[in-house]
Amino acid sequence: MDYPNVYIADHEVPRAPLPLFQHLPDTYASETNKLASVWSELRDEQLEFRPHARSSSIRQILTHQILSERRFFAEFVGLPEPPVEALLPPGETPGVRSYIDRLVALARPRLAALAAGDEAFWRGDVPFFDVRRERIWVFWRRVLHSAHHRAQVGVYLRLLEDRVPATYGPTADVTWAGADPTVTLDAARRGRT
Repeated sequence: MDYPNVYIADHEVPRAPLPLFQHLPDTYASETNKLASVWSELRDEQLEFRPHARSSSIRQILTHQILSERRFFAEFVGLPEPPVEALLPPGETPGVRSYIDRLVALARPRLAALAAGDEAFWRGDVPFFDVRRERIWVFWRRVLHSAHHRAQVGVYLRLLEDRVPATYGPTADVTWAGADPTVTLDAARRGRT
């Protein structure tokens, strides 16, 4: 699948010394690209939208994503991170593009640190809120957390009757020749039984 928006190209992802761990920086770059692609479908005037009074607004979700990534990587994974005051885009009501630019700018330096990790680093025991977990486990929780918020924004886009971009495969709005989503019993039967 070719994505129309690539914010961190494959050639920009540093190589891990141990090929076993290359999937970590590759996945983080890919997930950053997917998240930025979903955000790129938003318009500035939609940032205050919330589907329910108790739901977060889109701006709150974007803000939370940027702040929580910093916390995960600094407090739990142990990477060097910029000061909290430098995280969010400037201004009272920054536009969508400013949030995307900050997301990608903050992700880029993390790639080298993720690629540099050896087995001792990834298997290391680190704090995670009130428990301790392996660093690699915390990393995957971060990826899942980001996927959750990406899906949340995707639902908001649908509620706003806007286009939902493809991230893992076709959507109702985006498809291509050769796309083969598993939506039938016959498709699910493919492969080994």
